[in-house]
Amino acid sequence: MRTRILGAALATAAALTLTACGGGSDDGGDKPVADVSATPKKAAITLDSPKAKPDLVLTDTNDKKYELVNETKGRPLLLYFGYTYCPDVCSTVVADIAAAEKSLPKEDREKLQVVFVTTDPERDTPKRMREWLDAQGGQDIVGLTGDFATIQAAAKGIGIFVEKPKKEKDGSITVSHGAEVVGFSPKDDGGHWIYTTETTKDQYSEDLPKIIKGENP
Repeated sequence: MRTRILGAALATAAALTLTACGGGSDDGGDKPVADVSATPKKAAITLDSPKAKPDLVLTDTNDKKYELVNETKGRPLLLYFGYTYCPDVCSTVVADIAAAEKSLPKEDREKLQVVFVTTDPERDTPKRMREWLDAQGGQDIVGLTGDFATIQAAAKGIGIFVEKPKKEKDGSITVSHGAEVVGFSPKDDGGHWIYTTETTKDQYSEDLPKIIKGENP
């Protein structure tokens, strides 16, 4: 197994260093070799120009076609790219979001949509993704898998780096991807907010009610 930490900078958030996680075999994992995250004063980074929602059509964990734009139109959305064999970062991010979502009133929970898109579609089958998401507490989180090129292009469109999984000589698989969560407003379906891996469950809990209203956290 190998774990790779990558630094990335969004054009609309200059000078911000973001974390990515990588690596993964089926048998467990090592800790990241470095932490290159920056901790902003506020959890959310508000973009000067919103990102367009990816016109992404993939397969959900019920083996049904899922059109991201249509399914989430007019709804607050948190979008995250990761993979189920990730040794550390992905499970932490998903578990924190899931816990924060559960703290919301029922009416807000029904409005909010959280979508997890795999960066390792060859191994992340719909069945495995559903079991993994549920294990993180994310029973309400939509899991999507499908063609890697489609996933990579969608991630690139919103400034998230995704690299094709690579099998190493020792048999391990390196999966490198940006670990930012992008928040989309229900008012215009634009991606206005970025969250890094440093964001905590409590910070998500504080920000989500505002995002659901389309307000800056």
